[in-house]
Amino acid sequence: MTDDRPTVAVFRPDDERLETAVELLESLDANPIADPMLAVEPTETLPRTDAEVVVFTSKTGAELVAGEWTPGDATVCAIGEPTAAALRANGIAVDVVPETYSSSGLVDALGEQVDGLRVEVARSDHGSDVLLDGLESAGAYVHETVLYRLVRPANAGESVRRAAEGDLDAALFTSSLTVEHFLAIASERGQRAAAIEGLSEAVVGTIGGPTRETAAGQGVDVDVVPEAAEFEALATAVIDRLDR
Repeated sequence: MTDDRPTVAVFRPDDERLETAVELLESLDANPIADPMLAVEPTETLPRTDAEVVVFTSKTGAELVAGEWTPGDATVCAIGEPTAAALRANGIAVDVVPETYSSSGLVDALGEQVDGLRVEVARSDHGSDVLLDGLESAGAYVHETVLYRLVRPANAGESVRRAAEGDLDAALFTSSLTVEHFLAIASERGQRAAAIEGLSEAVVGTIGGPTRETAAGQGVDVDVVPEAAEFEALATAVIDRLDR
């Protein structure tokens, strides 16, 4: 029996995020190609306790500090509602969630409020300099704590093969690192040009401007960037584009 559903590559880490993504794509009548491009390696490090403002940039970081860290009197900021929800679920109150779920969005939301304050940024080892630079420009004394490292899984690459063979209808890149790992695998296999050509024939979606810029800078044309930097919005927008 032929499966006429569009094949859609999804690169989320191999945990509940991938399961949820696959379920969503199946509910949208797509055939998910689950190809995790990121794995989480905790550093066992916690945010500093002497900061006046603490920033979390991901759901993963929020979950890693659960039960191990408390904010005290610090103002807690979360980039994105999923991150805020993870913090609240573990008893950590969230004071600031920017309207735009991005580093620049948070810098804009805090503005001059951080002038002269100690700000702790708790995130992965691949965080953008935009956040640190923006907070420092606003007058904050910034310290970064790496809660976890993002590495490439050894068995990643099914989507690369499919793209190179022209057997991929869409790809959902959820961070700059997923783009970089995808293309690194393609280069190692001698398939970079073929994989990029395959993506040019597919619908490529990215979460947010930074991921789009990374893809474009590597020669990958991006077709869809949803207004909301959330996976559900990305998947829905890409499937809508395929349907058209």
